[in-house]
Amino acid sequence: MSSTVTPPKSEINWQQVAAPQIYADTAPNFVGELVQETLALTRRLFIQLQRRPSTLVAGIIQPVMWLVLFGALFQNAPKGIFGSTTNYAQFLSAGIIVFTAFGGALNAGLPVMFDREFGFLNRLLVAPLASRYSIVLASAIFIISQSLLQAAVIVAAAGFLGAGVPDIAGLATIALIVFLLALGVTALSLGLAFALPGHIELIAVIFVTNLPLLFASTALAPLSFMPQWLQVVATLNPLSYAIEPIRYLYTHQDWGLSSVVMHAFWGDVTFGSALAVLLGFALVALLIIQPRLRRTLS
Repeated sequence: MSSTVTPPKSEINWQQVAAPQIYADTAPNFVGELVQETLALTRRLFIQLQRRPSTLVAGIIQPVMWLVLFGALFQNAPKGIFGSTTNYAQFLSAGIIVFTAFGGALNAGLPVMFDREFGFLNRLLVAPLASRYSIVLASAIFIISQSLLQAAVIVAAAGFLGAGVPDIAGLATIALIVFLLALGVTALSLGLAFALPGHIELIAVIFVTNLPLLFASTALAPLSFMPQWLQVVATLNPLSYAIEPIRYLYTHQDWGLSSVVMHAFWGDVTFGSALAVLLGFALVALLIIQPRLRRTLS
């Protein structure tokens, strides 16, 4: 009895033979791919800014106008009302730097929210990304870069108005303070962008938060000038811990981490402790948004 034997199929993958570099058994470079994705998404945001530069121009002109107008308004204020300086531009520049960085970081969630509503975010979420956290990293890099640029322009404008310019170490410390504050506020704004249903709700949160935090800080007036209850609120406001160190840099040539920058109702706040508060604020903000990011980006 004879039987037909079917020859076994060839196990040779001719596609692999033709293109061995595609089928090579190499471990994926996760860090390199994450950096590449983040840079590409960041470049997209800068291209959008280049096409619509009015937002950046307005974000630079507005704080400079505040510096000029408020400086002229309080030019004849009684001596001693603003502490050790008689130059209100020198006093105000710290508040303008911090509030500009805060306002820009608070708006960080709007581009993500618009991407959600227009469907572009869904396309990113189904794309073969190495990590979807590159979407968040790109937004953070974009906003922090913009905040540092605005801070540089305000420092230059304040110097032109007679406020002076801190030394190199002081300028680096200002950049660090702006970075920490912008990082924390950007994280909260991005968390809200993924949590809130639409951009109307996010804009409402921005409007409700923006000015109250400005007036409940030491941006426009010293702590001693406020009523007792507002002093308590101001010393609990993270903006005050960014404003007072920068203000100390403008009014004191010799400064250090142990220099007292603010007299809170519970005690003195040193330069180093103010930086520690900003670092803690940024870390807490990053931890708070982690559950929301995992649910959205996983």
